[in-house]
Amino acid sequence: MLDTLILTPGMPEAGAETLKPEIRVIESEDTYGKVAVEPLPRGFGLTIGNPLRRILLSSTNGSAVTWVKIDDIVHEYSALPGVKEEVMEILLNVKRIRIRSQSDRAGKMRLDVTGEGRVCAGDISTSSDFEIVNPELHLATLDSDDAHLSIEFNVEQGVGYRPAVQNDGTGSTPVGVLPVDAVFSPVRKVNYNVERTRVGQVTDYERLIMEVWTDGTIKAVEAIQQAAENLVNHFFLFSNLNRVAEEGSERVPLVVSPEIYQTPIEKLELSPRTLNCLKRSHISKVGEVLEMSDDELLKIRNFGEKSLVELKDKLTEYGATDVSDNAEGSVAEISREELGELMGDEQ
Repeated sequence: MLDTLILTPGMPEAGAETLKPEIRVIESEDTYGKVAVEPLPRGFGLTIGNPLRRILLSSTNGSAVTWVKIDDIVHEYSALPGVKEEVMEILLNVKRIRIRSQSDRAGKMRLDVTGEGRVCAGDISTSSDFEIVNPELHLATLDSDDAHLSIEFNVEQGVGYRPAVQNDGTGSTPVGVLPVDAVFSPVRKVNYNVERTRVGQVTDYERLIMEVWTDGTIKAVEAIQQAAENLVNHFFLFSNLNRVAEEGSERVPLVVSPEIYQTPIEKLELSPRTLNCLKRSHISKVGEVLEMSDDELLKIRNFGEKSLVELKDKLTEYGATDVSDNAEGSVAEISREELGELMGDEQ
């Protein structure tokens, strides 16, 4: 049983109206995890728990076999000499193979067995990119010493569930390729519960408890983190809604790192006049400058062409993304992989 604090924002000073919640890992195993968040304002338990549950079940990345090729077999109704199971039954067993991937690339696995006995998922030869987490899974039974079974497996990345009819690409699979229903989601079940909790004499707070069951290819805590980052990525789109509405045109994103985005503008060593102009407009980070076009910067009071040239020169010296192309309305944007890290740093 674990009681590990993984996030504890600073608690407010005495007399503060709100409390900063903390999240605790209560239990963490290979296929099960339980976390609790408290104290939350009334109503936030459901607000946070419900979308997290939906994202966990529908949009968690995973790996699965999407099609197989069995030597000397042209369709799923063919007979396999020396094999007890029918091809259709083998395909159903293949569907249950759970794979942990070390990369985002698709790849192949291979099975070659000869002789009487059980054939399990652990008999499959994999590359360093893949690991089968349920090697004891039964695939087939060979019933003679000269029986042979050779299968090629195609492994892909995805989310949710993809039926076999979509795994054949164009709808007409080549001879010998047998599509398989792909269950990508590593999350098997999610429960959340909202309880009343108290802080001092105040009882109008909530505790959110989340339980997650996985197939073992990902730990529950990692799945929760991935789902939270997914939500953050989508909610972050609304943070620049006013600027997008004012611009009225599609912007081409510039990708910057979280370190550059979070850099205080004081680090640029601007002249007092230019620095004060930006601060009066509530611009405090380099990333906020990179999000603005030349026209937007020139609309700042007392910020003229001279200040704009100085700002661009300082950004170049500092190694930040050059905003010389921003006259057309480009914006600076953090890559999806780094967005969760950035938001975490701001907690």
